[in-house]
Amino acid sequence: MWSWTSSGVCRQCSGSSAARPQPCRTTKPGMWRWSLHKKVERDPGKSPVLVRILLRELEKAESEDLRHVIIPLLHTLLYVLTKATGITEELYRRTYNFCTRLLTLPAPYCTVALDCAIRLKTETAVPGTLYQRLVIAEQNLTSEMYPYQERVFLFVDPELVSPSVCSALLLEIQAAQAQQTPEACMRHVVSHALQAVLGDACHASALQRKLKASPRHALERYFHAVVAAVEQMAGEPNPSREGHLERLEEIYCSLLGPAAAATESCCGDPLQDPQPSIPLPSPHITFHLWTDEEQLWKELVLFLRPRSRLRLSADLEALDLQGLWPDRELARASMLSTDSGIERDLPAGADELPVPSSPEMERAGLQRKGGIKKRMWPPDILMPACWDGPQGLHRRTGMPSGDGELLPGVSRLHTARVLVLGDDRMLGRLAQAYHSLRKRETQKFCLTPRLSLQLYYIPVLAPEELPSCRHSELRELATFLGRADPWYQSTVNTLCPAIHKLAEMPPSLDTSRTVDPFILDVITYYVRMGTQPIYFQIYTVKIFRDLSQDPAEDIFLTELKVKIQDSKFPKDGFAPRRKGAAEGPGAELSICYQKALLSHRAQEVSSSLRATGLVLKALPASDTEGSGPTHAPPSAAPVIDHTYLNVNVMEVVKSSNLAGRSFSTVMNTFRTATIQIQSQDQRLLTLLLDKDSRRTYRDVVRFEVAPCPEPCSGMHKSKAPWLGSPQPEVEGTKAKPKPLLMPINTFSGIVQ
Repeated sequence: MWSWTSSGVCRQCSGSSAARPQPCRTTKPGMWRWSLHKKVERDPGKSPVLVRILLRELEKAESEDLRHVIIPLLHTLLYVLTKATGITEELYRRTYNFCTRLLTLPAPYCTVALDCAIRLKTETAVPGTLYQRLVIAEQNLTSEMYPYQERVFLFVDPELVSPSVCSALLLEIQAAQAQQTPEACMRHVVSHALQAVLGDACHASALQRKLKASPRHALERYFHAVVAAVEQMAGEPNPSREGHLERLEEIYCSLLGPAAAATESCCGDPLQDPQPSIPLPSPHITFHLWTDEEQLWKELVLFLRPRSRLRLSADLEALDLQGLWPDRELARASMLSTDSGIERDLPAGADELPVPSSPEMERAGLQRKGGIKKRMWPPDILMPACWDGPQGLHRRTGMPSGDGELLPGVSRLHTARVLVLGDDRMLGRLAQAYHSLRKRETQKFCLTPRLSLQLYYIPVLAPEELPSCRHSELRELATFLGRADPWYQSTVNTLCPAIHKLAEMPPSLDTSRTVDPFILDVITYYVRMGTQPIYFQIYTVKIFRDLSQDPAEDIFLTELKVKIQDSKFPKDGFAPRRKGAAEGPGAELSICYQKALLSHRAQEVSSSLRATGLVLKALPASDTEGSGPTHAPPSAAPVIDHTYLNVNVMEVVKSSNLAGRSFSTVMNTFRTATIQIQSQDQRLLTLLLDKDSRRTYRDVVRFEVAPCPEPCSGMHKSKAPWLGSPQPEVEGTKAKPKPLLMPINTFSGIVQ
C-alpha cells in the first residue's frame, strides 16, 4: 500500500495511468499526497519505511531523467521528514546527498533542492528542529530562543464567493483550531523533540500521559528547556548529536523520574503499546471577508503591533509610531539651521564649554543641533528580497521566509502569508491592495523592515459560473499557474470542486470531535511548501474622460477590455467627420504603441483604424483556456516575459461590391509594453478592468497603459536655493523605473 501511494504521487504528476489497481475508484487528483501524509500521522512507526520508498523513487527519477516528478516527490519527502520521528541518520544523509546532487540542474530544480538541503542539514544534526520551529512560528508560541511568528490571512470576497462556501470554510477552520490550544502545541513540541532524539529509548505513551497531567507552569518549563536545548545545538557551527542526546535525556528523566524512565524504557513492549501519533497542528489562520480597500494594510499592522516596539531603536520607534496610524501624516524630520558659519555671529557665551556633569552636556550627547536630519537607509531598503523581482527567487530557509535584517538591529521576525480565494477578479483586488501597500511604504516606512509578505492563491468560482463559458475566462491566471507548475495544478487547482462539495454538506457545530479536514490540510500544505514565487507585472492605466483635465489612474493585473458605447460626444470641440466617410460599426480609434521586439529596441507604431472593441491581456496567449499539460517536459512551460501585453483588436474592414458596401470584422493581434488609444470620432469608450464589473469606467475619451513602476523608483527632483538667488530646479539622474511585480507562491516556480 505504501508503494502504491508513492507511485500514485508520481502518476499524479505525470498524468500516466499505471496498471496497478487504485485503492478507491473515486480517488481524485490531490488525494494521493493527502492520504500518504495521513498514513504517517496514523502509523508513525512506518515513517522510516515510507522515507526509504520515497527516496528510492527519487533516485529512480534521477537516473531515468524524469525531472517532472522530482520536485513533487522532494516536497512530499521533506513534509514526511518534518512530521516523522525515528528516522535514522543514514536516511538523513542519503536525502541530503541527493539534494546536493540536484544543485547541478537548472532552476527551479536547483532552487528547490537548495531549500531542502539547508533544512536537512540542520535536521540531520539536530532531529526535530523543523517540527519545533514550524509549530512555534505558526502557533505564535512565546520563546526567546526562537522569536519568529507566522500567520495565515485567508481573504474571501463575499461578492465573488457564495456565503455557503464562506461558512463551510470558517467552520472547518474553527473546528480544527479548537483542538490546537497552546498547551496542546507545547506538549506536541516536547514529545516530538524527545522521540526524535531518543528513539526507542523514549516511552512515548508514558511521556504523553505525564505531559497531559502536568500543570501549565510545569509544562511551560519543560517546553522552554527543550526549545533552548534544540536551538542552542542548532546554532552551533558543528553540532554534536551526542551532546544533544545527553541534554534531552536529562529533560526526559526529570519528566518521568530516573527510575520510572529506566523502567519504562526497559519494559515497554512496542507490540502491546504502539507508538502514539504526534500531530502537526495546522497554522493559525484568520478568516476575513474582504470589504475594505485598506483591510490588508490594517490586518498586517495589527499583526505587527503587539511586539513591534520591543526591538526598535529610538529613531525607528518615532517612525514606527507615525507609520502605524494610517490617518496620521508622516512628520517632516528636518530642521532649518540658523548658523551662518561666521564666528562673530555666535551669541555671547557660546564658546564656553559646559560642565561635564551638567544637564546641558548630557542633552548635547543625545541631540543633534542644526542641520538636516537625514535618515540613511541602505540603497535597496525599499526593495526587500521578498517583494523584489526574479532576483529574489532564491530564499533563505534556515529561518522563516524572507528573514534577515534590512536595518541594523531590526530583525524581520514576522511572516504574513496572505491567501486569497476567488477568481481573476479577486486577484485584481489583491493587486490593488499590493500596489497601495508598496506605495504607502514609501511614505510611512513601517512594515518592510520587520515583515515578510508571502502571497498565495486558490481558485474558487461561484457555483452558477462553474458550468458556464465564463469558467475558463475567470481562471486564466490559475490555468497559467497550473501550466507553469504541474504540482500546483494537481494539488491546488483541483480544490474548487472539493470546496463546493464541503459547502453542500450539512454543518457540524460539534467542535469537540476529532476532525480530519481535507481542504484545510491542502491549504496548510500549500502555504508551508509553496516557497517559489512566480512574478506578474502590474499595469497602470490613465483614464481621460476630458482631455483638458487630469486623468484618473487605476491598475490591472490580468485583463483590460474596451467596449464602444452607443452614446456620442457633444459635437462642439471635435473634428468633423471626413467628407464621404460612411459611418460603420464600432469607432475610429487612434492607436500608438511601442512594438515588442526581441532586441528590446524602442519602435513606436502609430495607426488609425475602426474597431468594435479590443482586449489587453497580460498573460501569455498560448492555450490559456485549456487545462494545461499534466506533466512538465522541457518545452511545457516556456520562459515568458511578463512585461508585455497581448492586444487583440476587433478591426472593422470595409469592402465594396456590386451589392454595395459591407463591413466585416477581423482579429488583429500584436504585443506591446505601452499603448495609448484615443477615440477619433464621437464615440465614447467603456473600460473593464480585471473582468470585474465593479471596476468599470464609462465615457472614456482616451486611455494610456504602461507597466506600473515601483512607487520608490524613477526620477527624483531636488531644489537648491543657491544662496537665495532664483535658480532652476536641479533634477536628479533619471533612472529607468523598475517595474512593480506581484509574486504568487507556487511549489516550484516555472518548470523549464
